[in-house]
Amino acid sequence: MTSTAFTPQTVAEPRPRVLVVDDELPLLQLVAGYLERDGFDVEQAADGRAAVTKAQEWAPAIIVLDLGLPGMDGIEVCRTVRTFTDCYIIMLTARIDEIDKLVGLSVGADDYLTKPFSPRELVARVRAMLRRPRPSAQVNDIGQPPLLFGSVQIDVAGRKVQRNGEPVDLTRTEFELLAALAGQPRIVFTRQQLIDAVWGESWMSDPHLVDVHIGHIRRKIGDNPSAPVFIRTVRGVGYQMGAGE
Repeated sequence: MTSTAFTPQTVAEPRPRVLVVDDELPLLQLVAGYLERDGFDVEQAADGRAAVTKAQEWAPAIIVLDLGLPGMDGIEVCRTVRTFTDCYIIMLTARIDEIDKLVGLSVGADDYLTKPFSPRELVARVRAMLRRPRPSAQVNDIGQPPLLFGSVQIDVAGRKVQRNGEPVDLTRTEFELLAALAGQPRIVFTRQQLIDAVWGESWMSDPHLVDVHIGHIRRKIGDNPSAPVFIRTVRGVGYQMGAGE
């Protein structure tokens, strides 16, 4: 009897999903084409309502979202999407006014790009975002109790934050920033060190992006920005996790 050799089949890794949302169809198709050639599974949406529907049905890992959509704009899309997913969101804006960037980040976007931009830079940011290290891995030992800072409790393993026993709803980026600070509370982190720890050393963005996210974390955990006790500002250096109240 002859035996037939069995050759195990290699199962292909699923391609990361990216939803691109823009009402400028040439730009939409250009960006989608670059992402597809770089190995991503891409879906497109030309308006806000379609974007929300696709995000619910398709569960992308990253959404590239134009701010200036007609009807339901990017801010409202971002706010709605954040009610059911913590996927990464990169906001695109044709306006250079700083308030646009801050508003986009305040409703849960992780980063932004100002038009015009290089599609290659966008693809690089998407790729880097998916490679982002998890600061929780530094302190995520099995059975580790939650970290306590006064009335704030940070369960790194469970990715949960509470203040006075009430849950605090942080975005993925906000949680990772807080976990990075809480994991080494004796360290004063510069903005660049936080970018390296949370976004990765290859990340290309404005270091003041950190300040915006820190401000959102402080607001959500009830940290007075004029006299913070949970996340301390070390003037001229950066940020440090405080003992809390």
